Amino acid sequence: MDAVACLLPQDWMTARETRHVIQAIERLGGHVRFVGGAVRDALLGRPVSDVDLATDVAPDAVIARLGQAGIKVVPTGLAHGTVTAVHAGRHFEITTLRRDVEADGRRAKIAYTDDWAEDAERRDFTVNALFAGGDGLIFDPVGGLDDVLARRVRFVGDPARRITEDVLRLLRYYRMLARLGIHGIDPASRAACRAHAHLLPGLSGERVRSEIERILAVADPRPVARLLEEDGILAPLLPAAPGFARLERLVPTEPAADWLRRLAALIDGGIAEAERAADRLRLSRHETARLVALAGPWGADDVPVGEKACRDRLYAIGAETLRDRALLAAAAGADPDGRAGEAVAAAAWMERPVFPLRGRDVLALGVPRGAAVGRLLAAVERWWAADGYRADAAACRERAAVLARAGG
Repeated sequence: MDAVACLLPQDWMTARETRHVIQAIERLGGHVRFVGGAVRDALLGRPVSDVDLATDVAPDAVIARLGQAGIKVVPTGLAHGTVTAVHAGRHFEITTLRRDVEADGRRAKIAYTDDWAEDAERRDFTVNALFAGGDGLIFDPVGGLDDVLARRVRFVGDPARRITEDVLRLLRYYRMLARLGIHGIDPASRAACRAHAHLLPGLSGERVRSEIERILAVADPRPVARLLEEDGILAPLLPAAPGFARLERLVPTEPAADWLRRLAALIDGGIAEAERAADRLRLSRHETARLVALAGPWGADDVPVGEKACRDRLYAIGAETLRDRALLAAAAGADPDGRAGEAVAAAAWMERPVFPLRGRDVLALGVPRGAAVGRLLAAVERWWAADGYRADAAACRERAAVLARAGG
């Protein structure tokens, strides 16, 4: 296999820890090359964070050689020929060249090989099947170099076969488009995704969530969102997520990318559908609570006007939710006067009031434990809020004492 190009020296390639890992594996024979995203992103002039390596050395030998060199090894995916070397604070995912023996749409049975082209032919996209040696020489068994330079995402080989081997590749296709930008779309790849969208419900929530998050987290997901809508990709996964028009309007107004806020914009059906989406995507408890808090419908209450109204809303739901619901309300057309920006600004500079009274303060007044404590606290809180949240702890205790003497 001949080299087709050469990368200029890169810091991540020439770093001491990188050289040590490669030398440790190659010390007794065999070859190690950079592969996948690191090569792709370097060619595009983008920063490289994850350094993945491919080798024709068997996994057991990789582990032994790294261990002999004093390099920590974690068997992160040993069943698939992958281990992770941890050296000088950096992680290197190292995978032995392999070929698929059998695939069921979720995982493949593999066999190891020493054929670099055979390994490339089992990968998902041509832009991820480029290898680069430690000297920067690039090897391109499946025509990925031209696709990288054109920012074109194309399946390796037959798109339908690649998808049926692992259905998650269908979502990865759109994620890669979101990452590289939509330039030259490969018609065969896109057609295969459309034709196999009905297989998506069989994927686990964790795997789906990972791809949806990455798609929605890019700086501008709108071009890919249009493709997702046109190709009917999200419907089999999140049937109540047709809010693409809201997403289109939301993105230009955001202070920063936020995938959960964008997901909330997509979902129709209120809290019930937000909870279903959270369950389907296996969101954490915190993420679920946030998605539910952002669920529609969105209305005038989400766009408070004036300092007092903003402060009331801020106290009720917090700065993050105030900001996000104002943005979502505007995206949903519930801000005809264009005042959402005021609420967003208020969420950034206003300090959320803190009610200075606690249950122990009420108990200290001689109020017996039980429901009466809560009722008295609520009454004082209403008075405190109506007065603009100005009363301090002493004033609130005094008010509580007055109410307690008056019987609540």
